[in-house]
Amino acid sequence: MRRPGGWWRVKSTPEKVETYTRWSFHFFGVIEILALGVTAYGRTGVGLATALCLLVTAHAAVCMLVSARALDWTRGRRPQPVRQMWALVVVSAVVSTTAVVIAERGPSGEVETAAGSVYGGVLCYAAGVITLGVRGWRRRTAVVGAFAVGAGLLTFPLEMPLLASVVLAGLVMVTGGFLAVTSIFSLWLLNAVYALDDAKETRVRLAVAEERLRFGRDLHDVMGRNLAVIALKSELAVQLSRRGRPEAVEQMIEVQRIAQESQREVRDVVRGYREAALEVELAGARGVLSAAGIVSEVTGETAGLPAEVQSALGWVVREATTNVLRHGDAKKVAVTVRMSEGRVVLTVENDGVAETTGDGLPGSPGGPGRSAGTGGTSGTGGAGLSGLRERLSAVDGTLEAGPVGRGVFRLTAEVPLPAAAAGAALGVAS
Repeated sequence: MRRPGGWWRVKSTPEKVETYTRWSFHFFGVIEILALGVTAYGRTGVGLATALCLLVTAHAAVCMLVSARALDWTRGRRPQPVRQMWALVVVSAVVSTTAVVIAERGPSGEVETAAGSVYGGVLCYAAGVITLGVRGWRRRTAVVGAFAVGAGLLTFPLEMPLLASVVLAGLVMVTGGFLAVTSIFSLWLLNAVYALDDAKETRVRLAVAEERLRFGRDLHDVMGRNLAVIALKSELAVQLSRRGRPEAVEQMIEVQRIAQESQREVRDVVRGYREAALEVELAGARGVLSAAGIVSEVTGETAGLPAEVQSALGWVVREATTNVLRHGDAKKVAVTVRMSEGRVVLTVENDGVAETTGDGLPGSPGGPGRSAGTGGTSGTGGAGLSGLRERLSAVDGTLEAGPVGRGVFRLTAEVPLPAAAAGAALGVAS
């Protein structure tokens, strides 16, 4: 069962910013209803106040719709909401004209103030919202300017002085422009967050591609020369064999030797690619996490540990770091290496757990051990908890993973040390 607030925790950082931005635009509509519609009840009779409140509510609802569609258009999910924007223009004109009629023909006094507030307010809100659906500062300035001019023209039936009309148009221009700038800045911030998230994923893909290139380059360096020599010697052996020369046998023996040497060198390259040095993996994890904007703390000594132990624990660090980058939303990761009673204990802890499933472990459906933070499966061969346990079992190690607090996930790997290695490691640590 998902705990309260789980729907928010499963969102990525860009999705959280988008949700906040979307509801901020909706909150503008709520403010419009409260500031223009509800306040009318204290200024005029119930009948006229209800009419004004309903008009403002309808206008706010259309503003919410346009802002939501414009936000989807900005993110490339919908076409430009041209019809909805024109509908908002029509609704704004109807509400403003109705407010003018109420102010002109209704009872004098407070009703004029209430109708005037609705008249100017809906134009300001509409100007700010419609700018979300257009691109370019010229077009946005033209939208705000058009609403300001319209606000001045609609005052003529009220026989307002020219100076008052100009002042009202200026207020609509300033207020609508302020709302427009605020809305546009919110969209810019949202797009920047998505761009940063895409850049983080690109860095991860580039790191993987760079490692593949390195492996391919090493393999080419090993096999390229040997294969060329094998081809030449094989061709020479064929020519010698056709001539009945006994040297052909010597050439084929040499080809056999080079082929066996190539096999050994390829195994060395693959072994070096598969093995993970703990110190190197800790340094790499620190650099990758910092590049992704995640605070990392790495403590402990790795000197004196046997090569097979370092390889097994290095894979734990590599897999944990990969899962934090791919699946979690962590802000801080702590990695600790310590010696305890002839055992080396590696702990990786992060605060990026998204939700808790029915089995008590964080992660998406799929059974225990799948995590949005450390300890989930990443989809690569030998990865995930099962792969790590297999590697640790080769050195008699154990692996534990699970939540230890609200939003915190901990992965602990323990490996026993031989007596000599344990004494050397403790000596280095002291």
